[in-house]
Amino acid sequence: MRIFKIPNKSAIKRRFLRIFAVVSTVAAMPLTSLAEPAHGIAMYGEPALPAGFESLPYANPQAPKGGTIRLAEPGGFDSLKPWVLKGNAAWGVGVHLAETLMYRSLDEPFTLYGLLAESVETDSERSWVEFTLRPEARFSDGSPVTVEDVIWSYQTLGTQGHPRYHGAWSKVETIEQTGERKLRLTFNTKDRELPMLMGLRPVLKKAQWEGKDFAQSGLEAPIGSGPYVVDRVDPGRSITFRRNPDYWGKDLPLNRGLHNLDVIRYDYFGDANAMFEAFKAGEVDIWRELSSRKWETEFNFPRITSGQALKAEIPNQRPSGIIGLVMNSRNPLFADWRVRQAMIEAFNFQFINNTLNGGVDPRITSYFSNSALAMQPGPAEGRERELLEPFAEQLLPGTLEGYALPEGNDRALDRPGLRRALALLEEAGWTVQDGRMADANGRPLSFEILLNQSGSAMRTASETQQIVDIYTEALRHLGITPRVTLLDAAQFVERTNNFQFDMTWFERGLSLSPGNEQLLYWGAAGVEQPGSRNWMGMDSPAAEAMIEAMVNAESDEDFTAAVRALDRVLTAGRHVIPVSFSPNSRLAHSAKLHYPERKTLYGDWPGFLPETWWQEAEK
Repeated sequence: MRIFKIPNKSAIKRRFLRIFAVVSTVAAMPLTSLAEPAHGIAMYGEPALPAGFESLPYANPQAPKGGTIRLAEPGGFDSLKPWVLKGNAAWGVGVHLAETLMYRSLDEPFTLYGLLAESVETDSERSWVEFTLRPEARFSDGSPVTVEDVIWSYQTLGTQGHPRYHGAWSKVETIEQTGERKLRLTFNTKDRELPMLMGLRPVLKKAQWEGKDFAQSGLEAPIGSGPYVVDRVDPGRSITFRRNPDYWGKDLPLNRGLHNLDVIRYDYFGDANAMFEAFKAGEVDIWRELSSRKWETEFNFPRITSGQALKAEIPNQRPSGIIGLVMNSRNPLFADWRVRQAMIEAFNFQFINNTLNGGVDPRITSYFSNSALAMQPGPAEGRERELLEPFAEQLLPGTLEGYALPEGNDRALDRPGLRRALALLEEAGWTVQDGRMADANGRPLSFEILLNQSGSAMRTASETQQIVDIYTEALRHLGITPRVTLLDAAQFVERTNNFQFDMTWFERGLSLSPGNEQLLYWGAAGVEQPGSRNWMGMDSPAAEAMIEAMVNAESDEDFTAAVRALDRVLTAGRHVIPVSFSPNSRLAHSAKLHYPERKTLYGDWPGFLPETWWQEAEK
């Protein structure tokens, strides 16, 4: 069976020319140069683990099975479909139920090993990829995972699923079944990351969803092939997953030491304060502390002092990502980079960091801080500059020359920063009139700061509120009085999905192998696309060119240069007012729970907790 995306006449002509060229080339090639199936694939070089490896290096194959882990999430949920835009899906469904053809190792920048697929094959140009399914792969109802399920899942996610799936799918020319357990995807765009991305698409059971409107949210429990099944659902309040004793992949080397807990339960709370109190009372087993000051001063409650719960710090070598207040440049006010820089100048980071964190955590100085991918101080040089030079006239000041955030000072009022902000605003046509900042027509400079009352993955609601309170007080000295709006989680998701905000709290985690997902974060297509992650409304040909250079780099040197160049475009774009980050995750956990001593490159990252954890039996 061969399935084509509908082509136009020029596409048909290109296809026949390409087929002719490929056939001619292959005929002239020695057989030894053809691609061969492999157990894994790396973005650069070869996978670190050989075929037939015993287990992932950071897993504990001797970990006992059994026990329960209780986790906490803020807000609520009204859907069990994390693959569509509509609804607020429960956390864990996409993690514990659905599997992908390949599995990502946390110990390498970007390497995949076969999960549902026993092998992967691609050519030197990575213009196509072929996967062979494991014959033993099964859904939780006992039915086999078939090539038909995979093709249906890819087509459905690419056309009806969340927008995050659409970009890569648009680069797929054909998807076809090439054998009883084989499928091949051929790409229409030069992009060396595509075979990797296609290995990470969730595979769903076609028979469950066929004939239904897949784009709609819902509380029907998905049938997956993963190690867990949905056990109990209390909509909006809790969801419980139970380990499937008949899980098809439990004996795979890839899974040895993973999925050790019998029960995983997520309880939902109104806010982070309620979550913390539940942990202190022993109703939740894990707490991630985001404040270094609180970590040092407030963890002296009975559960810790009695030894029932322990404190742990888990380091990582991944990029900081970007955390802070994002400005929506769809608003004409923030379309002017001088206004955005003025907002950055008015943000006294040093005072805020000292007040909230005792000054312990470092500031995010660029999107890839804390890694070798971060832009370096001073002007761009070498390959990095070569990539940026064609866009020199479009780039904002500081991109090529070097850009650094203002340091601020340890006093509440940063007068030098406010003076610089005033000068920039005046350049942009704003002046203080009768005590308020206004334009030439007397219209005040006014905007809204939108906050989620449930907090976020990296900051509690109270901390973001404190940051915004200090910041708005500083803005008043400029004659600016923003409106601060606090919304529940569902309303916040609805408004940010539709870009109905001026400024809001923003977080984007970044990996050591950034690629096509960067287009979803910063690409022009996301400016008007509801649900895109491009909250700032960024439209930069330079950024898109750097992303293209990243995904087509054939060496670490070229890749690093492209990422650093992108980092310059993003940071000098002045779209986000960055705050601090921690290079260590601070976890307080039940003393019954354990995790492997060997730390991973990514540290406390999706795939680590609860996948590698286990519970010791009562003594």
